[in-house]
Amino acid sequence: MLPSIALKKPEVYESKKIQLTSPILHIGSAVSRLNPFEYVQTSKKVYLPNQDALAKALHKKGGRYLNDYIQAISDRQDISNLLKDAFGEQWWSATDSNGELIFPKNAISQKLTDDRITDLRPMIRNGMGQLYIPGSSIKGAIRTAIAYYLLKHGDRYNVPKNQKVSDIEKVLRNKLGTLNKYQQKSADDDIFMDTLFSEYTLIYQGKRYNGSSQNTDFFRALSVSDCEPLIEGKITTKKGQSIPINLPVVAEIIVSSRFPDYLAKYRASLYVEMVRNVQTTFTVTLDTEMLSWFQHKQGMKLPFQNLDELIKICHEFSQEQWDYEHDYWNDIINNPHAAGRDLDFNDIRQFYEPEECPFTIRLGWGSGMMATTIGLCLDDEVREEIRNTCGLKAPGFEAPKSRQSVVSSNGKIKFTPGWLKLKVL
Repeated sequence: MLPSIALKKPEVYESKKIQLTSPILHIGSAVSRLNPFEYVQTSKKVYLPNQDALAKALHKKGGRYLNDYIQAISDRQDISNLLKDAFGEQWWSATDSNGELIFPKNAISQKLTDDRITDLRPMIRNGMGQLYIPGSSIKGAIRTAIAYYLLKHGDRYNVPKNQKVSDIEKVLRNKLGTLNKYQQKSADDDIFMDTLFSEYTLIYQGKRYNGSSQNTDFFRALSVSDCEPLIEGKITTKKGQSIPINLPVVAEIIVSSRFPDYLAKYRASLYVEMVRNVQTTFTVTLDTEMLSWFQHKQGMKLPFQNLDELIKICHEFSQEQWDYEHDYWNDIINNPHAAGRDLDFNDIRQFYEPEECPFTIRLGWGSGMMATTIGLCLDDEVREEIRNTCGLKAPGFEAPKSRQSVVSSNGKIKFTPGWLKLKVL
């Protein structure tokens, strides 16, 4: 523990308000999937009810309705016919005894698919039921970018010799035989993350302090607020066009991979609650005085001293991912007869056409192995071994094996999720 450090809070901060935009994004919730009784779908929309309010309203309507609801839960059945019987054709406008909507407006999504949804993956919400982006998700993505940057530019920052990528690969190869998917995180910490982020002493008021990794992690000096809620609305462009922002949608996600000859392979369809045309803000604060307290035990230099340098590091990592994804989608061969699906990725190829990455960071579900790990630093074979040991085995397929792409309302494969642009306001 470092009790003395808590006596005086640092007074030198750099704080910036950041505007965050994204074409489409999904960040998962504590509940990974919803069963059919936990949401209701029509041809155009998906509704998530207030479960307590719904149960109470059904009970007020009569015992049989509540019993039928409980039976539907037990049988994992759709409840739309029950709702019509209890509340009428416009059941989505029903209220409870306090006049509150049973289906809150912030829990209604546009349905972009004609398919019948069976399992729905919900987006994370705050305590008010509003969609949002947690600051911890953004900070985690920044941390991965820093790790990648330090390993890539090891000589520039005096990264310890045993933390060179080739050495990390050797240790990973040796450890993989004894790991399972639940142990990979601890292995990463032991092999390189603790050295990069936590192997520091703190020099405060002329005294040197050692402590646990939590105390000596220099990322203590960085704080990222939760984003403002993703409230649906509209903005007007300079040309006078009205564009919807923070639009909640439920879309079909195509999970695909490619055969060794690069022909696209259809793997599955998922149905995911997402947000289109994301626009929100958050605040990032760097405690520059605290940052100056950290001194690496093996002489490694900190890779940034201010927020501008931090953002540049994130963008460099995004550029590396962008180039990798550009090559992947450019090489894949469309497959019009993939298990009954027309895998036409021309729109995604067009999306990745610019040489310079227009985004700052990538996070959330569907961003993939390369965004959430230092995988781009590693040899292809090592990545495959990690995937086969700690994830789903896929002999004969590259790592990462699959990609997630979003189907638009007209049935075309249109987007890849998770790309974010950050702009300092």
